[in-house]
Amino acid sequence: MSRGMKFGVFAGIVVLVIAGLVIAGQSKKRNAATEVRMEEVGKRDLVSAVTASGRIEAETSVDISADITGRIIRIAVKEGDLVTKGQFLIQIDPAQYQANVSRSQGMVASAQASTVQTRANRDQAERALARTKELAASGSNLVAPEAVEQAQTAFDVAEANWRASQAQLDQARAGLREAQDQLSKTRLTAPMSGRVVRLAVEEGEVAVPGTFSRETGLLMTIADLSVILANVKVDETDVVRLERGDSVEVTIDAFPDTTFVGRVTKISNSAQMTATQTAAGSADQAVDFEVEVTLENPPADVRPDLSCTSRIVTDTRKGALAVPIIALTVRDNQPVPNENQPQAAAAAPAADTGAAARAKKETEGVFVVRDGIATFRPVKVGIAGDEHFEVLEGLREGETIVSGTYQAIRDLKDGTKVKAATETGPADGEKAS
Repeated sequence: MSRGMKFGVFAGIVVLVIAGLVIAGQSKKRNAATEVRMEEVGKRDLVSAVTASGRIEAETSVDISADITGRIIRIAVKEGDLVTKGQFLIQIDPAQYQANVSRSQGMVASAQASTVQTRANRDQAERALARTKELAASGSNLVAPEAVEQAQTAFDVAEANWRASQAQLDQARAGLREAQDQLSKTRLTAPMSGRVVRLAVEEGEVAVPGTFSRETGLLMTIADLSVILANVKVDETDVVRLERGDSVEVTIDAFPDTTFVGRVTKISNSAQMTATQTAAGSADQAVDFEVEVTLENPPADVRPDLSCTSRIVTDTRKGALAVPIIALTVRDNQPVPNENQPQAAAAAPAADTGAAARAKKETEGVFVVRDGIATFRPVKVGIAGDEHFEVLEGLREGETIVSGTYQAIRDLKDGTKVKAATETGPADGEKAS
């Protein structure tokens, strides 16, 4: 045999050996079991909750603003002080308004004098008219008809002047009341009892009315901290699950080691939209709804505008059949098996169950493990707890399901061989889920 033939035979043998190894490796790979985490289906207590963030507010608060323009010459309180209703707070320079009052008082006095004079003229003209008419009625020729007319005209003029002076007096008195009202607004008092939670000005600044902006004329804010609210924003997909009276756990960032209890007391009927959302329209943007939670025992030193997070309990289940949230996955549409015959229904091919089944392209379910084989089982779930779903149909207590990892469940196929994985830390994908 020549050298070339020997080399060819050797090369052929090498190729056959490599091909055999590849085939054997593929066969072994096909027969290898996928490592997964397993868990028995059991019963547990579930709590369904909605988490939302917001800020602490007082149930009642009043923004004190200036109604007049003037320089602040005295502030009698500091931020954080407790005040009672009617207590003096701020003094605005009254000099200008006192001058207006004095001027208005002078105008009233002048109008009163004018009224007295015109009244006297009217009375005199009335008496003269009466005498003229008496003489004319006596039949004598002492009074000409023109004299009666002149007396009547003089009386009418005096009557008109008197009425005009009365109107001027009323106008002057109204001006005086307005000037006195303006003067009274230079001294600001507390409209309610509470705490000064914000003091926006200092002595020497000019107070101006907040005609176009509330912040422009704001001087201070007084809040009644006896009733504290947590105003949180809830996503539109969750707000429909809330009801007034739902129990709430509130954590305040300023009190990290304490959880406060409250109740939902108000749910907004309209979305809270920003100016940008309003301008752009809300058709393509998710919106939030404002929910008001009243705290039952707020801390004594709580302050408005503190950040908080509320966990609103929407439903609870005692001893409910449950599976881990991570175990639930979706596959091509299959009917949910009858609870009394789960295996037979799972093994049967998917059937047309009507328009609803055809409309739904995917079915939620879990992988049930029996004799080392993972079989997809459609299930019907109820409420979602923090880590588990309530199972309404499709599983029985004690059955073994695949509970992780996220990557393994996502790649798992019906009929795949599986085995219990060695306990390790959660996979990156599981953390993300």
